Amino acid sequence: MNLAALRDRLDYQIVLLGATALLAAALLAGANALTRPAIAAAEARDLTESLAQVLPVGSFDNDLATEALSLDTAQGPVTVWRARKEGATTAVVLRLAQPGYSGLIHIVVGIAPDGQVLGVRVLKHTETPGLGDKIETAKGDWIHGFAGKSLTAPEPARWAVKKDGGVFDQFTGATITPRAVVNGVKRALELFANERARLLGEEK
Repeated sequence: MNLAALRDRLDYQIVLLGATALLAAALLAGANALTRPAIAAAEARDLTESLAQVLPVGSFDNDLATEALSLDTAQGPVTVWRARKEGATTAVVLRLAQPGYSGLIHIVVGIAPDGQVLGVRVLKHTETPGLGDKIETAKGDWIHGFAGKSLTAPEPARWAVKKDGGVFDQFTGATITPRAVVNGVKRALELFANERARLLGEEK
């Protein structure tokens, strides 16, 4: 049987298609294996930088990564890091995800022992470029507006964007994104208030 006739056979085409698919899958798997360590290292570096950004300079001397614990909540587990200075807990950082306009918005919230927000940063999101991405520090200073806030300042009912009767600005053409972040920070503060002794390591 000549090559042209073989190419016209259905079984030959099926085998060729299968071989091509297997080769493509192998190449993708190989590329993924090669890039996974670099991606993981970049994510770890970004996380470390974000944790430091939501805590006052000089407020901790420990390796935050070694102070992580998992807090079970109704919305799923929340990762918490303890910041320590000379052995004493000076703050905690909570990482949680909140549904935004086009996906989950992952944030970290630094909280002082008295329940005051020290800082907030967005780790990753898929919000609309030019609208929702104003939650990034590179695109604006909106996220800095949470520093100094607590569950009593403003009062819980005012923890909302202005469109909803709250004190926080929304973005023109994008209300869902800032609303999600506000709700996420408020949720972090509520979790801290409910689990304060445990999170600060003060449980007897």
